[in-house]
Amino acid sequence: MAATRFARLRRARDPRGVDGGDPLRPAPPRSRSPRGRWRRPASPGSAALAIPDYAVRVNLPVVLIADKLAESTVAALGDQVEVRWVDGPDREKLLAAVPEADALLVRSATTVDAEVLAAAPKLKIVARAGVGLDNVDVDAATARGVLVVNAPTSNIHSAAEHAIALLLAAARQIPAADATLRERTWKRSKFSGTEIFGKTVGVVGLGRIGQLVAQRIAAFGAHIVAYDPYVSSARAAQLGIELLSLDELLAQADFISVHLPKTPETAGLIDKEALAKTKPGVIIVNAARGGLVDEAALAEAINSGHVRGAGLDVFATEPCTDSPLFDLPQVVVTPHLGASTGEAQDRAGTDVAESVRLALAGEFVPNAVNVGGGAVSEEVAPWLDLVRKLGVLVAALADELPVSLTVQVRGELAAEEVEVLKLSALRGLFSAVIEDPVTFVNAPALAAERGVTAEITKASESPNHRSVVDVRGVAADGSVVNVAGTLSGPQLVEKIVQINGRNFDLRAQGTNLVINYADQPGALGKIGTLLGSAGVNIQAAQLSEDTEGDNATILLRLDQDVPESVRSEIATAVGANKLEVVDLS
Repeated sequence: MAATRFARLRRARDPRGVDGGDPLRPAPPRSRSPRGRWRRPASPGSAALAIPDYAVRVNLPVVLIADKLAESTVAALGDQVEVRWVDGPDREKLLAAVPEADALLVRSATTVDAEVLAAAPKLKIVARAGVGLDNVDVDAATARGVLVVNAPTSNIHSAAEHAIALLLAAARQIPAADATLRERTWKRSKFSGTEIFGKTVGVVGLGRIGQLVAQRIAAFGAHIVAYDPYVSSARAAQLGIELLSLDELLAQADFISVHLPKTPETAGLIDKEALAKTKPGVIIVNAARGGLVDEAALAEAINSGHVRGAGLDVFATEPCTDSPLFDLPQVVVTPHLGASTGEAQDRAGTDVAESVRLALAGEFVPNAVNVGGGAVSEEVAPWLDLVRKLGVLVAALADELPVSLTVQVRGELAAEEVEVLKLSALRGLFSAVIEDPVTFVNAPALAAERGVTAEITKASESPNHRSVVDVRGVAADGSVVNVAGTLSGPQLVEKIVQINGRNFDLRAQGTNLVINYADQPGALGKIGTLLGSAGVNIQAAQLSEDTEGDNATILLRLDQDVPESVRSEIATAVGANKLEVVDLS
């Protein structure tokens, strides 16, 4: 049976990702023997990191650490990777090291731009051990299918505590009092502070850190008000916080703590005009991002006596060694220390190490900043790989690349947020026809480039299974391929349950042979004989006859691939309308 151009292209790529394939599903550590069969690598107990001979560590993914990270980071990476170090800020050394990297770990000192990404053809993930991503070109990484992750919650407790420390220090003038005593002078009467108890504290920005600050300050007996246009009044009420407009907050608060990201809309938010609206004697704290508070305007307001004091950990330009605020004893300043605790650094390293481990193992990475589809719940996560396999199956059975792909989720799973399953199906579809790696990151862009639309639909009914996912591909000529799968039993076994309207119940794994042929006596015997003669063992098989017409479809799981010549013999022997070998590993 003559193969179509689409089918030839499909077979030209190993969808398992061997030899640098899918960056979210790399091959397990294994190597070729002289005879071409896979052999096991050295025992995991052979202490790969202690052996300088890289040849011993065959095919282990390379994790390149480009900035100083906590020792716990390396431990969290495990022993199934080869860890290398490079001086990331040294551009020449970085560019020389990244070509062999599967993962790149950085902090803020190393810049990962388009040039670095272009020099790293094997790179699957860039992990920033921290929150900000100013030093990573996320768009360039996305275009190359490279995951970008950070550690968004690693420093939130440290940052919240530091903001509160600045507020308390400014309220009681602790640094200035400390300085006079160190000068051997006792000026107790000069440093009369103010209490937080019974006061109104305004929190500008109710993200993770803002909420933590609000919760902790409330314990002082303060009344908490907040401004955040993206938080509902109902949510604020749950937190015990009164939601106000910014102008209302400025007018009412005795203390104001800013916890916003820096965007074009928030830059300079607390400027001269805003400060003029504040309550006389207010104390301002900014431990979020430099430039949210106009430093010159703040210094002027403090000098005028309108603002009582301030605490700043961040500045518009960093490093900052000169500011009008530095001359004011009412101001507490620190050099961007919000995340500078041992616990935060450990947490940042271990968080991104876990993301790297997930990515290199082919798992979904929750902290990926350049992957759509929303958060993945525990109920949805087990379906990701099954739906990828359904996408592979659609590509295998289609005569040409579908122009539309519909993923229908039926049953209990339909109650979940399942948008990410669309990305899984696209990954499977394109992995069969694209030479480059296909990931959750670049799958939508690949679809747009090739004019493939994709959608998710839901239905609460699922007559035969608690939940089932259908993937339907429609080609430009109107031809349709429809496959369905489910997770079965307590072990959540991946199963194919339908192919083009024909029912099956076969595990979705390994090498599979799908044949649609004219139903006839002796067809199964011919298929088995030809496969056996070629040394191919049938591990499982199911036959499904058409409800209408004289055709039948058989799905066989095999122990190895089927030679092209044997495929042709089988197709001729049974009069096959469609014969495809599909790798569902």
